[in-house]
Amino acid sequence: MAIVKMKRLRAIALAPKRDDLLLELQRLGCVELSAQDDYREDAALEGRYSPDHGDVTESQAARGLFRDAIAVLDHWAPKKAPMLAPRPTASVDQLLDKADDAPLRELAGELVRCNDKLKSLASDESREKLRIETLLPWKDCPLPLDSPGTAHVAALFGTLPVGADVDTLSQEFMKELDGAVQLDEVSVDSSARYVSIIYLRNDTETVLRLLREHGFMSPAFGDAKGTAQEGIAAAEAALKSCAEQREEVLRQITLLGEQRDRLQLAYDRAEQVAARAEAAEKLLRGEHTLLLSGWCPAEREAEVAKLFDKYDCAYEFLEPEKDEYPEVPVKLKSGRISRALQTVTDMYSLPAYGTVDPNPLMAPFFIFFYGMMMADMGYGILMIVACLLVLKKKKPANTNFWELFLWCGISTFLWGILTAGFFGDAATQIYQMYHPDVDLAGKTIWFWQPVIDPLNKALELLIGSLALGVIQIFTGMAVSIHLKVKQGEVMSAIMDEVAWYVIFAAGGIGFLTGQMKIAAIVIIVVLVISGAYGKKGFGMVTGIFGSLYSHVTGYFSDILSYSRLMALMLAGAVIAQVFNKLGAITGGIVGFLIISILGNALNLGLNLLGCYVHDMRLQCLEFFGRFYQDGGKRFEPLAIKTNYVDIDNH
Repeated sequence: MAIVKMKRLRAIALAPKRDDLLLELQRLGCVELSAQDDYREDAALEGRYSPDHGDVTESQAARGLFRDAIAVLDHWAPKKAPMLAPRPTASVDQLLDKADDAPLRELAGELVRCNDKLKSLASDESREKLRIETLLPWKDCPLPLDSPGTAHVAALFGTLPVGADVDTLSQEFMKELDGAVQLDEVSVDSSARYVSIIYLRNDTETVLRLLREHGFMSPAFGDAKGTAQEGIAAAEAALKSCAEQREEVLRQITLLGEQRDRLQLAYDRAEQVAARAEAAEKLLRGEHTLLLSGWCPAEREAEVAKLFDKYDCAYEFLEPEKDEYPEVPVKLKSGRISRALQTVTDMYSLPAYGTVDPNPLMAPFFIFFYGMMMADMGYGILMIVACLLVLKKKKPANTNFWELFLWCGISTFLWGILTAGFFGDAATQIYQMYHPDVDLAGKTIWFWQPVIDPLNKALELLIGSLALGVIQIFTGMAVSIHLKVKQGEVMSAIMDEVAWYVIFAAGGIGFLTGQMKIAAIVIIVVLVISGAYGKKGFGMVTGIFGSLYSHVTGYFSDILSYSRLMALMLAGAVIAQVFNKLGAITGGIVGFLIISILGNALNLGLNLLGCYVHDMRLQCLEFFGRFYQDGGKRFEPLAIKTNYVDIDNH
């Protein structure tokens, strides 16, 4: 995989052919249009050209209508599709055919109206349920809750605190009003006492004063008519009506759901229209012509030129200047294995244009390290089978993630052969359950000593992990040398990376040959020259010690980070063996299988995530830190991009 060479594209087209030209560019899918914000600074363009205005609002509204309609179906009438079912396919002509747009917009509008009706019914149901809840404590009250009373008698309903003494209040009414008040306790619950009061209108002021003294509060009956029983019955009838209407609306949505595939295709079609409208806003429009600017892969220059010739355009392709590199979009050219690592690069950042694509360099390390940390034949087989099923049956539009785990599964399986691990030591435990007298003497059920034994050879494994770290860091340093030489920074490459190559080589050779004095002299000389380079006076001294401190601590911590390769391999093996041992304690194959399967499933899940995270850390920090220049802007051409259907190009 490499960074695709880009060219700046500038063109003048006839304004009436704008829509046809944009459609052809979208079909071609290799031109990224750029906004031309600097046209005001060009005296030749000022007053003659202005930003074009596509039908963005209208196209986005259409896309939003179909999106909302599909959301209604997904919520109220979800489609049950097989887990690995692939997305439906359509040709480009089918996708762009607008013949069904009008009826499908009406259908989408009907679904949105159905959803609005359901929301309205839900609001009505909530209101009626609240009314029932409010009236329920008054169901035994025979008086109409909306009774206006008579010319001389009034009725009042309300609540008293649950601790209020109704008898005391009745006595106070008797004392002050000579018993011309009737106080009835309708019901009581954990929060209040519900009471009705019938009194003479002339005594209103006294009645209200006494009630306030006892914490009386008036309820909110709303527009309730008649007695509480009648109000509850009316609310229940309203709820029944809402339920019937809901069922009818849901039946209608289910019936309209048969058009789901057409609506999804219409949404993807509206997505293409909106993309062209948004692209049109990046053009400059004059009285008769359009100005177009953008980027195109150099390898597809001939195709774009042929299209522009077809529409009688004047155009030119320009090599980007070095100061334009930050603006140049980045597209990576995929290889079979390295394209899978695009998943990792996407989570980090794209490389800057004019630098190096890290994926081919990272691929062998990432896949090798992942398999080393998992290191189990059983886990590897499961990963391989799962990824192949998804790739063959589901056929996802972006296969990078699944291809990455397919390669990692193969690596896991191969490392499992070296460690003789198959769901930990499951096979060995099963064998010994039925042959307890057989002494395997550290061997596995395969009756061979593992080539790499993480439990008994942890120190050797740690040394190997650190050695792999040195190899990857040295690879990153070599890439950094290449980039610096390419950019004309030869001395910087010599004083930074080459100098430390010499230092490490001198130390290693001195240790192996016993000539440490000579090695020390070489190291000191190289440190002095590289640390003092480019500095003067006392700065040379600080440069030497600063370089020594930063490089030694940096290399030491980076190399030590690779100990996680050993740690995760060891942890995974131990966890699997612990669960297998617990299963074997049951003494029966059923108990063993239950405990072992559950334990290994947990171990597999933890390792799938853990190994991925730690592998990413080694690549993004220890490896990328040596050479990687990020900040690339993704190449996003005007192209056909779908959400629900796959395009059949055959």
